[in-house]
Amino acid sequence: MLRSGRTIPSRMLVYLLAVIWVVITIYPLIFLIQNSLKTSTEFFMGDVWTLPGRFSLATYQRVWANHFARFLVNSLFVVSISLGILLLAGSSAAFGLSRIRFRLRGFFYYLFVGGLTIPVHITLIPVYIITRDLGIYDTLWALIGPFVAFNMPVAVFVLASFMGDIPASLEEAGYIDGASRFQVFWSIVLPISRPAVTAVGIYNAVILWNEFIFPLVLITSTSKRPLTLALWNFQGEFSADVPAMMAALLLSMIPLLVFYAITKERLIEGLVAGALKG
Repeated sequence: MLRSGRTIPSRMLVYLLAVIWVVITIYPLIFLIQNSLKTSTEFFMGDVWTLPGRFSLATYQRVWANHFARFLVNSLFVVSISLGILLLAGSSAAFGLSRIRFRLRGFFYYLFVGGLTIPVHITLIPVYIITRDLGIYDTLWALIGPFVAFNMPVAVFVLASFMGDIPASLEEAGYIDGASRFQVFWSIVLPISRPAVTAVGIYNAVILWNEFIFPLVLITSTSKRPLTLALWNFQGEFSADVPAMMAALLLSMIPLLVFYAITKERLIEGLVAGALKG
C-alpha cells in the first residue's frame, strides 16, 4: 500500500510535466496559425495573444500568389536528391569503415568525423569558386554538392557506429551462401540498419530543409530560390505585414510535418532498437 501511495503522486507529476511540455511545444504553432489568419491592421492594433476577430485566408492567398509554389518545388527537388545521395553514399562509406578491415581504415574514419569540426563559413569562398568553375553557379545543382558534403560526417558517424554492432555471423552466413560483398551490404546489413538510416534521414532532412547560407551564396535568380531564401525575401516584401510572414513560415513547415508524420514510426523503431542494443 505504501508503495502504491508513492506511485500515484509520481505518476501525477509525470502527467503534469508531460502536459506542460506539450503546451510549451504546441503553443508556438498555435500562435503562428492564429496570427497568420489576422489582417495586418488587426495584428498591430489588437492583442497578438487573442484569436482573430474574422478568419481570413487573404494572407495565404497573397503569399501563394507570390510564386510560393515555385520555391516549394525548388526546395523539394534539392532536398530529395541531396538526401538520397547522402543516405546512399553515407551508408556505403559506413559499411566499408565498419565491416571491412583494411589499412588506413582508422585514418579515413577520423577523416570523416573530422569534418564535424570544420566551420561552414570558412568554406564559402572555395565552394563559390568551385561552383563557378564547374558552370553550375546559380542553379539548383550547385546546392546538392555542399548539402551532401557538409552533412556526410554525421551520417557516416552514426551509421558506422550502428553497423559496427551487427553480429559478424550474419555477414559470414551471407558469404557462405555465395553472396558478394555488395549483396551482403544491400540485402543484410542495410535492412538491419534501417532504423539508423531512418533516424539519419529525418535529422538531415530537417537540416537541409532549413539550410540558408549556401543558397544565399550560390543562388541569385529569384526563380531558383529555395524556400529558406524565399522566406528571407518575403520578410523584406512584407516588412509591415507580419501575418503574411507568418503564413509563409507556416506553409514552409507543412512538408516537414508531413514527412515526420509518415516516418515517425520508423524513427521510434530506431530509438527502441538503439535502446535495446545498448
